[in-house]
Amino acid sequence: MTRRGGPRLLLLVRHAKSAWPDVPDLERPLGPRGRRQAPLVGAWLRARGYRPDLVLCSTAERARQTWQLMTGELDISPQVAFDERIYGAAGPALLGLVRHTPQGVRTLLLVGHDPGVPDLAGTLARENADAHAADALQRMQARFPTGAVAVLAAPGAWRDLDPGGARLTDFVVPRDLER
Repeated sequence: MTRRGGPRLLLLVRHAKSAWPDVPDLERPLGPRGRRQAPLVGAWLRARGYRPDLVLCSTAERARQTWQLMTGELDISPQVAFDERIYGAAGPALLGLVRHTPQGVRTLLLVGHDPGVPDLAGTLARENADAHAADALQRMQARFPTGAVAVLAAPGAWRDLDPGGARLTDFVVPRDLER
């Protein structure tokens, strides 16, 4: 769903569980659990109405595979940019990429890695009085496992997004989706 009004949404996804074959880190594929969980994440996004206009995805094989399996469950085909800068990026560098998002994009999905994705989510999310969001924030701060998704609502323009400038509205981990 392309969002016309209200806050912009930033969907931060840590790639699904990878395998550990004897290959360079950038070439590591998803493991069996990751291949099982990534489509569940895509189905969850669709069910919640979180449909990105633009996807920024790491060039690492496990991130690309995560997006590929997620998109199979979505009923849209957003623009996708595979960006090598996401691999190994810390939270501030990822925030820089988010700030360069075109203003016409209402919902941005970023598929990346630890520690950058959890760091960015924690940096952006401010305290919230809503009980569901407060619980989600507490769970996210405790652990951001592979395949997890943080949904942040950001008022204003992407270029103006600052630390503490978004509200965490949802957080899910694949284990919850397997139940």
